[in-house]
Amino acid sequence: MSKSIKLYVIVGEPSGDLHASNMMQAILDENPNVDFRFFGGDKMQAIQQNGLVKHIRELAFMGFIEVIMNLKTILRNIKFCKADINSYQPDAIVLIDYPGFNLRIAEWAKSKGIKVYYYISPQVWAWKQNRVHKIKKNVDHMFVILPFEEEFYKKFDYKVEYVGHPLLDEISKFNFSENGKAFLTANNMDERPIIAVLPGSRKQEVSVKLPIMLEALKEFTSHQIVVAGVPTLTPEFYASIDPSIIIVFNDTYRLLANSSVAVVTSGTATLETALFKVPEVVCYKASEISYGIAKRLIKVDYISLVNLIMSREVVKELIQKECSPDHIRNEVKQLIYDLERRNQINQDYASLENILGAGGASKKVAQYLLKTIR
Repeated sequence: MSKSIKLYVIVGEPSGDLHASNMMQAILDENPNVDFRFFGGDKMQAIQQNGLVKHIRELAFMGFIEVIMNLKTILRNIKFCKADINSYQPDAIVLIDYPGFNLRIAEWAKSKGIKVYYYISPQVWAWKQNRVHKIKKNVDHMFVILPFEEEFYKKFDYKVEYVGHPLLDEISKFNFSENGKAFLTANNMDERPIIAVLPGSRKQEVSVKLPIMLEALKEFTSHQIVVAGVPTLTPEFYASIDPSIIIVFNDTYRLLANSSVAVVTSGTATLETALFKVPEVVCYKASEISYGIAKRLIKVDYISLVNLIMSREVVKELIQKECSPDHIRNEVKQLIYDLERRNQINQDYASLENILGAGGASKKVAQYLLKTIR
């Protein structure tokens, strides 16, 4: 029997946990003789029970001020991670997004002669483009998931591999023919149409945005307002914001499949919502200082993946002061009652899928890793 391959995988948030778990499964499908150790979440732990070192709920900090406030914890986690990698002696490290942490680990690992793969590029095309030089120096191979990222890196003479977006594979596994009534009954809902609220996965962002979103939707009594809960936050936390809300935990895809409109925080969820063909409004709000710094640094015209990929405004983005109950309410009204607007969004969603192309991201990454790791 051939010697086991040892991979150390690092993610910092729920979307990374999802994509890493699919990558891990694809690797095991190709070669069951692979052992994983990881900073990750429940989905990765479901693939390998004994591999979890630190859970993502201890790692997710958002915004400049929040990062500074938690800098001691972050630095302690980096120190711990290096020591744990030293102890584990992996054949390679696979880093998934989470750049503030992962690029430090990449630099250190490269200096130790450990092979470094990066799956899901940091958003260096949006801000901190100087990070590309660090990536070129310290990352042996980069897999990208957005169609424009290949061209971006080419400008820096760095060859990356576009593998397609892993969400295509994840959503293709979803059974759209399932009876919606079972979902409604299981979550104590009635027959009214649903407005899905996806307020994010980090405590800080949910604390800021969820009260605004709920205030905006109060008057839509003809609809049910349902919040997508994440495993990194507790029912008690959501109840402290509003004890009367309906929350669906760990079932965002079935929620989207049964929703007519969605109010979504910026991030991966904007693309997931579009791939489920749900008209959405995108919300972003941070502390004034964090937003002020970001505005000076960010070099892109949009914050949602939908608009970034399409290079135009397909879905409305309400940023900072515009992220108010009144603005959200007005936009939701349009999404519900303006049939022409809904039709246009659905046409744009179809174009978006065509641009993203075929799936198979996890399998492509798995095959390349195993081919080149030794």
